[in-house]
Amino acid sequence: MRMTRIKVKGRTAVYHCVSRVVGAQRLLDDLGKETLVRLLRRLATFCGLEVITYCIMSNHFHVLVRVPAEQNPTDQELIERMEALYGRSPKSGLVALAREGLRERGRVDADIRKKMLARMGDVSEFMKEFKQRFSKWYNIRHQRFGTLWAERFRSVLVEDRSRVLETVSAYIDLNAVRAGLVEDPKDYRHCGYAAAVAGDGKARSGLLSMYASQGVSQSGTGATEGAGAARGGAVGAGAGGRARGEDARAPLLTGAEGREGAEDSMTVRVKEREWKEVGAEYRQRLFVRGEVSGSSQKVALSREQIMRVLKKHGELSVGEVLRLRIRHLTDGVVLGSKRFVDEVWLAHRERFGAKRRSGARPIRGGGKSLAELSALRDLQVAAIS
Repeated sequence: MRMTRIKVKGRTAVYHCVSRVVGAQRLLDDLGKETLVRLLRRLATFCGLEVITYCIMSNHFHVLVRVPAEQNPTDQELIERMEALYGRSPKSGLVALAREGLRERGRVDADIRKKMLARMGDVSEFMKEFKQRFSKWYNIRHQRFGTLWAERFRSVLVEDRSRVLETVSAYIDLNAVRAGLVEDPKDYRHCGYAAAVAGDGKARSGLLSMYASQGVSQSGTGATEGAGAARGGAVGAGAGGRARGEDARAPLLTGAEGREGAEDSMTVRVKEREWKEVGAEYRQRLFVRGEVSGSSQKVALSREQIMRVLKKHGELSVGEVLRLRIRHLTDGVVLGSKRFVDEVWLAHRERFGAKRRSGARPIRGGGKSLAELSALRDLQVAAIS
């Protein structure tokens, strides 16, 4: 039975969102995947959300998105967000009307502002528009009609803490590795990590934002100077960010006239030293190699080897375990420390039966590397495979 989506109001929240193509058909080709990423960036900027990382596969996608506590942009910021989605063309009616109101009356008209704010700052509204806009583009391009996406999207409320975010981000970026498409996630171009390795400033900012609240990397490798600023400048600026302009190659998505290279330098630019430091640490989560017994040769453990080690209660790194499919990360409803999950459960106690006495449930079969994580939903059937 499907559990009602749990969302947080009045505080910053992170969600791992997943949506599948109808019938699990592999309909998303390279152009479709690239178009989804471009739309993701535009819409995240408009909605005032941060995308920490993402992965677009041929029959589904994953997005890890941070939703700020509140949305109260100034009129100028509101117009900039609208321009990110609709473009700056005089034919962009709502944008033109908003600019006219600010220029002639000193403010954006209340009805326009109310209409725009109603679409901002909510993960459900964001995902609804994201999927609908892409469906429209896809159906026009392929001369088809009807639904493209299977059922509603799934979401997990994720604790906004570096180690938890690292684990979920790595799970997302390792999708292509689990599918056997690549051996190294940097070689799959349609994920946040590969984009960051290739030098994409927004993708780097998204991953850097995992450490923004701590200010230093968890392993003690040093301060991530400017990481707090990066939180407002990830793929799609946060509440205070001003990511502007996008690739001009997707006119069917919004009718916007993209401006090549017009990204705001304060939002996108990430110091190379910061990325080297954080990127190296994150890669340890992503791409670890097991050692062959009796040999110094390093090889990646197979899925079967990892499963055997887990069944024998052997020790594995997080990166190795994340090469398995772990349903808690997509269907666990809430994910994080035991304390965090229990707090969310108490806040939504009325949704659960009277017999339930606690919220947090362990990730069964995940080994010691996932022992610090708990989920709200107790998954036992094919939880790890």
